[in-house]
Amino acid sequence: MAKVFRPSSRESSILSKIESKKEYARKKSLNAVRDNLEPLSNAIAMKLVESGLVETTNKNGVEEQISKSLDQLGRLEDFDIDYQTAPFRNVVPHPHVVSLYATAFVIEKMINFKDVVDIFGSDEEIYHCIHEQVLKHLG
Repeated sequence: MAKVFRPSSRESSILSKIESKKEYARKKSLNAVRDNLEPLSNAIAMKLVESGLVETTNKNGVEEQISKSLDQLGRLEDFDIDYQTAPFRNVVPHPHVVSLYATAFVIEKMINFKDVVDIFGSDEEIYHCIHEQVLKHLG
């Protein structure tokens, strides 16, 4: 017979605090995107192009698409964010929600834009390139 797990009130309290902290950090990051939209999208686009991960004919077009995507991120429901980032959730052990969303956008949707010639690198390389810029601008 399977053992029934009934956490003590102390364990429940600790788990609740951990989940609350994670949710608070997620909401804080999503709100910070709105405040830093322009510099963040510019930095991500510039770094992707400079690193050779995105080949483009128009860097400003790439920046504009990333900006639109990040702007949309601030208005999405949690379910929609989780749905769009689900295929990339295992790219790194503890992904940042903004970095993961931008990575999913670059890998899945950006290739279809007329200004983008090709996208190079692994999912991890793209994530780390984006994450570096997210950390600089969102702290």
